[in-house]
Amino acid sequence: MDGRLSPPWTLQEAARVHEAALADTLEAVAATSASRRVLALEGRPGDWLPAGFDVVAPRSGTLGNLLFGVFEDCFHVSNEPVLLIGMDTPQVTPDHLGGAGMLLETSADAVVGCTPGGGTWMIGLSYLHPGAFAGVPASDDDTADAQIERLRDCGYQVALTEELRDLGNARDAVELAGLRPGSRLAAAVDAAISDAR
Repeated sequence: MDGRLSPPWTLQEAARVHEAALADTLEAVAATSASRRVLALEGRPGDWLPAGFDVVAPRSGTLGNLLFGVFEDCFHVSNEPVLLIGMDTPQVTPDHLGGAGMLLETSADAVVGCTPGGGTWMIGLSYLHPGAFAGVPASDDDTADAQIERLRDCGYQVALTEELRDLGNARDAVELAGLRPGSRLAAAVDAAISDAR
């Protein structure tokens, strides 16, 4: 957990907001019709992990190496398309994920969901090319553009899915919580705001 939420919140409050975002994201994944659900996690899962998830250790090194490793682990088990999302878009719904999966099944062999800040919230692949993530910068304004170009250079037919705002700071957390009243994120944000008063 980084310090993007602290300040204005304490590290403990920020950790609770991040945990809530992760739990909401996993709940959305659990509600899909996916044949397999995988969580790449460093460390041990908490009670926020729903039943039915396989937990794998992420690879070390660059973000590109981590992403490649997760896809490689998944394709080692099955040749079905893989959707990979982060924990920074807790407003994601099963419909968002289902729509991306449908693109992979019907019109593309790669699908990318972008964020307004130039990043990605989701990458889906129907197969894994060895260079799919090579040289793509992490956390830059042009990360999404570079990733899309890299995939196209590797021969993928790329489709774009809905843009979603990601959780970058406390203001984002408040706005995303407003999109999901009654969610774990909303409760954690409300508690953080109350504690800060």
